[in-house]
Amino acid sequence: MSVLVVTGGSRGIGKAICLAAGAAGWKVGVNYANAEDEAQVVVEKIKASGGSAVAIKADVSIESEVESMLDHAEETLGSLTGLVNNAGVMGSNGTADEIDAESTRRMFEVNLMGPILCCKHAIRRMAKKSGGKGGAIVNISGQAALHGGVGSYVDLAVSKSAIDRLTRSLGKEQGAEGIRVNAVRPGVVMTEGNIAWDNLNPGWSSSIISETPLGRAGEVSDIASAVLWLLSEHANFVTGAILDVNGGYTTEQA
Repeated sequence: MSVLVVTGGSRGIGKAICLAAGAAGWKVGVNYANAEDEAQVVVEKIKASGGSAVAIKADVSIESEVESMLDHAEETLGSLTGLVNNAGVMGSNGTADEIDAESTRRMFEVNLMGPILCCKHAIRRMAKKSGGKGGAIVNISGQAALHGGVGSYVDLAVSKSAIDRLTRSLGKEQGAEGIRVNAVRPGVVMTEGNIAWDNLNPGWSSSIISETPLGRAGEVSDIASAVLWLLSEHANFVTGAILDVNGGYTTEQA
């Protein structure tokens, strides 16, 4: 374990991953785009528990900012050995004929180009051919990659399907460079955003829970635990894998 950068690390699943990683001994780069105060709170919590962390502002859809983010992480914390591509935004809610082109375009810039750019520059630092130590990348996908987002956020579903394919492709491509690439596909997790959505759409979470074998929605800690396992030495023979963490809600494989 050494240096980990988590994109979108200031809140929700990203925040939980940062805190869990800090507790496990990782030095953590907490990326944020706008929520500086929240990112600093995460950093201070990690430091208060004896860990090392730094908040790093960057829009992951802009390549120069991705490079600067990883440069700053290495200058501050040491050589990069881990990356979690968690940052994401929602697309257009509604059917395909209701898609807002600008919202969808921005969603693809962050949700797909962001991970591609972060992987590109993390690999350049971690690959053995570049003198790196190898490492691990975990992409955060989503159940929409399986159910398709039919009638709601179909564009988001497309972006998450692409993340699954990116994960499998890089898992094969980068193995020889000592880099493992995996993904976690969360089910419904009660983040701040999903709690707000549930309040606006009463019965949304309860309908999903009623179809979930484990009988509950996910917690951010459930996802963080899975990510930490994939980053750890306990998953040293795992690459190109997509781990569903959804209480059994979706069992179909992409």
